[in-house]
Amino acid sequence: MSFLIRVQLPDIPGTLGAVATALGSIGADILSVDVVERGSGVAIDDLVVELPKGRLPDVLITAAESVTGVEVDAVRPYAGVLDTHRELELVEEVAATPDEGLDIFTEGVPKIVRAGWALVVASDTAGAHRLASSTAAPEIQTLDLPWMPLARATVLDGEESWVPETWQQLGTELAATPLGKPDRVLLVGRPGGPMFRAAEVARLAHLAGIIAVVLND
Repeated sequence: MSFLIRVQLPDIPGTLGAVATALGSIGADILSVDVVERGSGVAIDDLVVELPKGRLPDVLITAAESVTGVEVDAVRPYAGVLDTHRELELVEEVAATPDEGLDIFTEGVPKIVRAGWALVVASDTAGAHRLASSTAAPEIQTLDLPWMPLARATVLDGEESWVPETWQQLGTELAATPLGKPDRVLLVGRPGGPMFRAAEVARLAHLAGIIAVVLND
C-alpha cells in the first residue's frame, strides 16, 4: 500500500538520503519526492512510499524520525505518485473544454495539492452555494462562509464555528483562494492533515489565477 509521508528535516546535504536509507531498512520503497517548502535551514518534503503488505504505517514515522533532526508531520494513504507538472496538463484540459472548465479544474486540484477534495463556491445575498466539486467532496449545496468575499489565498481554521461538524471530526485542514473574483472561491480540504504550508497556498493561488484567465471570467 502507498502512503504520503510529510517530513520536516534539516536542509543540509545528506539528510534526505539518510531518511531514504532509514525507510529502506524497513522495506519501504520511495516512489517519488516533492520539496514543498524550504527556508530558515528547514525543508518540508512529501514522499510517496510503498510499504510491504502487512506493515503498519507507524513504522514509517519511527524510521524517518530515527534520523537526527527529522520530524514527521503526517502519514496518510495515497494513491499514485507525486506529479509536479500536473498543473500544465490541467490548464491544457481546461482550455480545451472551457464549457466544462470549472468542473475539470475542481476535479484536478486535489491531485496537485494532495488534498482530499475541492469545492468552488460563490456568494451572493442568499449566502454561499456550490458551483463545482470534486468526486470526494462533501455533499453540500450551501455553506455559511463568514470570510467571503475573500481577498487573497489563505489557510483557514478548521475548528471555527462555520466548519461542519463532520469536517472537524476528521481533523480537516482547509485552504481557500479567490477564483478570479473575491465572491468566487476555491476551497480545498485535507481530512486528517497535514496542514497547508505557505508555499502550497501560494501555488494554489497562482493556479487559480491562471485558470480564471483561461476561463475568461
